[in-house]
Amino acid sequence: MDKPPPQSFFPGNHWLYFSVYLFTFLLGLPLHLMALLIFVAKLQRHPVAVDVLLLNLTISDLLLLLFLPFRMVEAASGLRWLLPFHLCLFSRLLFFTTIYLTSLFLAAVSIERFLSVAYPLWYRNRPRPGQACLVSGVCWLLAGSHCSVVYVTSLSGNSSSSPSANETCFLEFWKHQLDIILPVRLEMAVVLFGAPLLITIYCYSRLVWILSRGASLHRRRRVLGLVAATLLNFLICFGPYNVSHVVGYVQGQSPEWRGNALLLSTLNACIDPFVFYFSSSGFQAHFWGLLRRLSGAWGLCRLEGGNAA
Repeated sequence: MDKPPPQSFFPGNHWLYFSVYLFTFLLGLPLHLMALLIFVAKLQRHPVAVDVLLLNLTISDLLLLLFLPFRMVEAASGLRWLLPFHLCLFSRLLFFTTIYLTSLFLAAVSIERFLSVAYPLWYRNRPRPGQACLVSGVCWLLAGSHCSVVYVTSLSGNSSSSPSANETCFLEFWKHQLDIILPVRLEMAVVLFGAPLLITIYCYSRLVWILSRGASLHRRRRVLGLVAATLLNFLICFGPYNVSHVVGYVQGQSPEWRGNALLLSTLNACIDPFVFYFSSSGFQAHFWGLLRRLSGAWGLCRLEGGNAA
């Protein structure tokens, strides 16, 4: 007979979860909306593969950010799910899918950046937006299919209308569910995190070595910023969470600190804008131009409001 799940899977103050979700939402949403406008404008003028990939990463992050309010409600309720069950299923599936989409798109961007420097003439003559769309579709399918396996398994043996016996949203699992979920998590850590990390490290190490032989100081700084933001995402945001998959598989149960590691994964939506910013000098120029226009519009609105008063 299955052993019932523990009563408290994520120990600690639930307001910490609420604070991290709120901070990520307030900081990440406006930055990603600006990035969305910039990438759409760039693709309309001159579509290139790396901008297609970064646009998909932006959309993925926006989906994560738009569903964070559901996580805030959950955290404010003491990590109890009081909303309809279908929102629990969809928000969780979307949340974890977007996390692994980030690692896949970051790896794809690293390949594009390496090709642009290692083979500049070939790269400049082949923008390849169609291939980038195909790669993006594969990334969405790969991440979505892996995460859906976890939640289909989670629903097995759970006949009640609530997400679990004590009304949490997939925070606790029965033993027969863990027997399937833990190996799938391990495979996700290897395929959706480990492999993209190795690809990214190889591409960026080669990229930095090539640029160290004669690129301008401005370009080297921009690339170093891109590398630092990308590795921060992999090692700090996603690393602990994926290590918890390995530990969980070895121990046969989810480690208690997995919830805190998941909080770090949420913060990737605050770091991705730095990836966008350092991705190209063109994005930087568009960013500051858009910021000046928004500042000018805000100042004009305040001036008109003062005159009306």
